[in-house]
Amino acid sequence: MREKLTRNLGLKVVAFLIASFTWLLVVNTDDPETDKTYTNIPVKVVNTEVITNNNSTYQILDGTSEVDVTVTAKRSELSKIDAEDIVATADFKELTLGTQIPISVSIKGENGRDAKAIASPRNLQVKIDAETKNNFPITATSVGTPRDGYIIGDLSANPEKITISGPKTVIDSINKVMAEVNVSGLSENATLEAGLVLYDVNNNVIDQAQLSNNLGEDGLTVDVELYQIKSIPINLDTSGIMAAEGYKIGEIKAEPKEVQVTGDEKKIKDLTAIDIPASALSATDLTERTERVIDISDYLPEGVQLVDDTTDSIVVSITIEQPGARTFEVPTNAIMVKNLADDLDMSYKDAVDVVIQIRGSSEVLDVYSIAKKVSIDLKDYKDPGTYTVPVDVELPEGCTRVDEASISIVLESKKKE
Repeated sequence: MREKLTRNLGLKVVAFLIASFTWLLVVNTDDPETDKTYTNIPVKVVNTEVITNNNSTYQILDGTSEVDVTVTAKRSELSKIDAEDIVATADFKELTLGTQIPISVSIKGENGRDAKAIASPRNLQVKIDAETKNNFPITATSVGTPRDGYIIGDLSANPEKITISGPKTVIDSINKVMAEVNVSGLSENATLEAGLVLYDVNNNVIDQAQLSNNLGEDGLTVDVELYQIKSIPINLDTSGIMAAEGYKIGEIKAEPKEVQVTGDEKKIKDLTAIDIPASALSATDLTERTERVIDISDYLPEGVQLVDDTTDSIVVSITIEQPGARTFEVPTNAIMVKNLADDLDMSYKDAVDVVIQIRGSSEVLDVYSIAKKVSIDLKDYKDPGTYTVPVDVELPEGCTRVDEASISIVLESKKKE
């Protein structure tokens, strides 16, 4: 059997080659028709004056400004047709039903003479609308971040208003007109070219393809004024703060200790501190730690403002000490946490630090360090939730705590990775 299959192998190979050549010869001689689809062919609109001469305009809908075209032709011709040879045309003279225009397709050159071409979709979808125009104020806005040490001050659009023409429904949908300018890395006042962006009432960007405006060759620019940023310390007049009889004033501090301001260049240069007067901090007969919230914007010079207007308040903490006692403020990140369950994460709810008062001799407290001596024990806290737990302190010999301290914590289940 094997001998039969391999006998005359050379003749069989020659026969196969002859058959293949014959097939190719027949195919090339017959040159059969086939088809090919070309995508994203732009549709050219003609005779638009049919609409525009009647004080109307049009919008192309449903993405029909580009179509796919299927071309059927002999293979030899089809191989020579490029997308650039295909012309899709919508003639407004053939408008039907007030919304559709048939799309005709032609192919340039000899290779397309006998070809057949069909567009998909076959109709240009349009909406006929009244032509109108309206005037709009232009609001300048910026994107990007200027160089460190600077902040955007005033922005002024040139021109300040614009006339926009187009379909009435589109014009009526314009809610705001923005001149958008990129200020990335800017370190000095400048006039920059801007982009025109239109928004509707839902803050969606409006397509301007069917709109025109009167900006002309000068275009749209924005005058950008930069303000320099400066960090200014807070200066407290504490003369109006007094402790009750038998108590004494401990540390008084502001948080934050300084703020960033900006504004008039000369006034910023001359400003060395923000002074909080005694009248704003006045407090008497204090027997325990007290806090005052101060709105510092009331004490800024005219022409100077905060970089971040959400930081207009500072917290002034007044520590009151009993006779023979010393006050220690321990930040939460210095508190040792014992016996935290392996499946829980812990965070502090609101506290930034915890206040510990210890009574003892000056000789002992002068050399006592509270570092690594404050802790909380979570052995009895095994479930997620918010808890107030006691704070433990390792005291020096002969000293006692003035009062007990506690702190709020939040326990949460660990997220599974």
